[in-house]
Formats: sequence, C-alpha cells, structure tokens
Amino acid sequence: MAARVLITTDYLHPGDTVDQLLREHGLEPVYSPSRGPRTTEERRSMFDGISGAILASEPVTADMLTGAASLQVIARSGVGYDSIDIQAAAAQGIRVCNAPGTNHHSVAELTIGLIIMAARRLVEVSTAVRQGHWPREAGHELRGSTLGIIGYGPSGRATASLGAALGMTVKVSTAHPDPNNKAVHFTDLDTVIRDADYLSLHTRGGQSTSKLIDAPRLQAMKPTAVLINTARGSLVDEEALAKALYDGTIAGAALDVLESEPLPVNSPLRGLDNVLITSHLAGQTAEARTRAGLAAAHAVIDVLENREPAHPVDR
Repeated sequence: MAARVLITTDYLHPGDTVDQLLREHGLEPVYSPSRGPRTTEERRSMFDGISGAILASEPVTADMLTGAASLQVIARSGVGYDSIDIQAAAAQGIRVCNAPGTNHHSVAELTIGLIIMAARRLVEVSTAVRQGHWPREAGHELRGSTLGIIGYGPSGRATASLGAALGMTVKVSTAHPDPNNKAVHFTDLDTVIRDADYLSLHTRGGQSTSKLIDAPRLQAMKPTAVLINTARGSLVDEEALAKALYDGTIAGAALDVLESEPLPVNSPLRGLDNVLITSHLAGQTAEARTRAGLAAAHAVIDVLENREPAHPVDR
C-alpha cells in the first residue's frame, strides 16, 4: 500500500507537478486544503494514516501529533515554521523541513510595492476615484528616504537591494552583517527603528511572548514613518500598533501577516484608514509557489526514502 502524503497547501492540486512528483515516487497524495481553523475533531484526526505532510502555515500542536503514529515528516511549503511545535515533533521522531530560498524575490517585491502604495496613498486615491472623486494629493518619493530593515535573510537582502536601486538609504539590523555590501549601512536595532522612514520586518518569529515591535519601539519611530510587516504576525503587538496609528504616533502601516489570520472581526486594526492589510500574499506568486511546492515535496520524498532532507529545521 502506498504511503499517504497529506497536502494542506491550498494552491497545490491533483495533477500538478507536485502531485506527479509524489506519485512517481510511489506515494499517494491526500488533499485537505487549509481554509481557516479546523474543528477539534479535524485537528485530532488530521494525521491518521499519514506518512508525510506538506503543510500551509496552519498550526501543528503537540496534541495533534499524539496520534500521528505513521507520520515521519512535515514539510512547510514556505519559509516560516514557528506554527509547528518542533519539540513535540522531534520527541516523536518526526522530521520538520521548510523551503527557504523559494519566495524571497516575491516577498521583496511585495514589500516594495506596499511601500510605494503607502508613499503615494494609492489605496485611498483609487477608492476615492471609484467613488466619483478626483483627488490630487501629494505623495512622497522613495529616493532619498531611509529604508530600515530588521533581519538580513534572503528576503531582507532582496528588499535591501531593491531599496538601494530606488535610491533609498538602506539601514539594516542583523546578527549577520555583510561587510562587502557597501550599499547597505549595518547598524544596531535602535538606530534602524529611530531613523527609518519605512521600517520593514524580515526576521523570524521568536518563542518569546514579548513582541519585537511593541509600544516603546513604536514610540521611538518617526511620526512620519510607516511600518511594513511581510515576515511574521507574531512580531508586532497589534493592540499597541492600532493605538499608535490612531494617535498618530506613526503615520501608517502595511501588513501582509497578522497574529491571527484571517483578520478577526474584533481586531483593533479594523476601521483605521492608515493601515493597509493584505492576505498573507508576499510569497504567493506563481513562480514562488512552484518552487516552494517542489521543495516541500522533495523534502518528504527524501525522508520517506531514508535520505537527509535539504532544509531540516529540527536539527
């Protein structure tokens, strides 16, 4: 009997390249697309009879893995894996992998797109035009402004390159600076936050309950600054951000990721005119999806065929 591979990533479908690859290796794909929170029973039985899993960003908790007797590998069709209980998986000998280097250009392009939208107030202008108005408000050029970046992994590096190409001064806070890159100013976190006209997050979500961007750090930003988050929703204190946006502590925010997705109906961010929210789209280009899906499939195949996967995050 063929080993079964659960696929919850909603853009992967029967008959596509991932499906074909898995079947070529004698595996049986099983589809259960992630479309929001699952019921308790669905979560409890999610991995029944499953040997490998290619997952979207939905949570995988210790209690979900308790009955996963046949599960050998979980592969994220993306970069982030903080939604998976790595320790619980390791305790049961379940490998966990991700797909780095597959979507950083997509993330960087959306980041710059969000910055341009904020700088030129494109959402407000487009909405007003559809309502019959003809606004002629002055926006801001990016050239000469300061792009602050926290984190210098693949998406941070790609965003820095695009920012520099647009004539922005790029300041980066990272534990891994690149002294050979003369287009980037590597400095400390407080300086990046203080100097940024556009502050973009490209770092991992931590295990700490404290937020990277909290009320004191929002207070330290320029009142004209815009916060951009295409990394992890867990990095930002959304209550503090909503207050900062309402009070004018900062000028605006553009968020592609949230602490809870979809955006809850009672979120304090709802109803604010100076926040732009997109639906976790940063890595969702056709090209990035193809790369990420295939990378996750290869990770599953490698583990099930007793080879070391290319991108384990559990060791």
